[in-house]
Amino acid sequence: MQLKYAILYVDDVTRSIEFYEQVFGLERIMIHESGDYGELDTGSTTLSFSSRRLMTNLGKSPGTPDPASPVFEIAFETQDVAAALEKARAAGASVVQEVREEAWGQTTAYIVDNSGYLVEICSPVHGAS
Repeated sequence: MQLKYAILYVDDVTRSIEFYEQVFGLERIMIHESGDYGELDTGSTTLSFSSRRLMTNLGKSPGTPDPASPVFEIAFETQDVAAALEKARAAGASVVQEVREEAWGQTTAYIVDNSGYLVEICSPVHGAS
């Protein structure tokens, strides 16, 4: 079994996809003609977006992300955390944590995307096997 995709519930699928394309350089796989669902290529796992409206129509009650009290995060790995953070800041992301060297040998920074989700920008963990 493999993790196929993660779906974020957002108000505007196209706007969210455009943010991740601009900030992280991800490639769009598709946006459904309804505008209620879209996917980005991240490698073996797809980052997907579904409108809250669609989920409500499907009988779900999607919540709203709270970066002050997150229950999960998305992480993007890069060799240059500082440059990625500046690109995110320029695209309008809110910075939660500036670039920091962690005790376990990783550089991290945190932003909030344009839909309110917490996103980690990190380097590989040095010394990890």
